[in-house]
Amino acid sequence: MHVWAVANQKGGVGKTTTAVTLAGILADKGERVLLLDLDPHGSLTSYFKYDPDNVEKSVYDLFQHAKIPESLPASLLLDTGHDQLKLMAASTALATLERQKSGQGGMGLVVAKSLAQLWNRFDYVLIDSPPVLGLLMINALAACRQLIIPVQTEFLAIKGLERMMRTLNMINRARKNALPYTVVPTLYDRRTQASIQSLRLLRNSYGDVLFHSMIPVDTKFRDASVAGLPPSQLDPQSRGVHAYNVLLKFMQEKEAQTQANGSGAA
Repeated sequence: MHVWAVANQKGGVGKTTTAVTLAGILADKGERVLLLDLDPHGSLTSYFKYDPDNVEKSVYDLFQHAKIPESLPASLLLDTGHDQLKLMAASTALATLERQKSGQGGMGLVVAKSLAQLWNRFDYVLIDSPPVLGLLMINALAACRQLIIPVQTEFLAIKGLERMMRTLNMINRARKNALPYTVVPTLYDRRTQASIQSLRLLRNSYGDVLFHSMIPVDTKFRDASVAGLPPSQLDPQSRGVHAYNVLLKFMQEKEAQTQANGSGAA
C-alpha cells in the first residue's frame, strides 16, 4: 500500500485539491484508493458532501481507544460516489484532540496503526493534513511513505514553505530514514509576474526536491468541488487534470527509485 501525505503549514495552497485530484486519477485507473481527512476544517469531507459538524463516523473515533479495535478502521469508511474511492472523514471534534490527548504516549502513531489494519484493502492512501504543526500533522507524517508539499506560486506562500521545511527537518531527525518529499508549485498563473517570479524563486531554492512542472489555475477544480466529483470525473481533458497526471507519474517514479535505492533520503 502506498501512503502519501499532502501537507503545508500554510492554508489555501491547494492541499485538498491535490489530494482529491490525485486520488480520482488513481481510482479511474482501477486502483483502490482511500482519502483520509485529518484537517478539523474538513474541506475534503465537505468536498464529498459530508458535514464535518455532524458526520457520525470519522477519524476522530480512532483516537478514542488505547488500542484500536481491529474492526474500527474499516467501519469508518464512507462512499464517495466512485466505486474505487473511499473516504475516512474528518470531524470538527478533531480540533479538541490536542487538549484531550496531550501527554498520552503513542498518539502520534494512531493513523499509522489504523492503516496497517487496512493494508490489503487499498492500493493507495492519500492523507489531507491540517495547516498546523500538532498531533494530526505528526500522525500524517509518521504514517506516510511520501510527502507532497503544495506551495502557491506567490511570495507569502513561499515564505510559509520555509516554516514547513523547518518542521520537516525536525521530524526527520526523529526518523530512522528521512521522509522523501516533493515541493509542488500550485495555482500557477502564467499571465502574472507574481507567479512567474515565484516559480523562478522556487526553482532556485528548491530545485532538487521540486516537481519539474506546475499545477495551473483552473476553474474546473472549482466546478468539480461544487459537483462533489474528482476533477478527472468532471473533465478528464482539463489542463489541471493533465498537470496532476504528470505529477502522479513523477511521484510514482520517485517512489520506485527510492525503494530501489533502499533509502528514505529525499
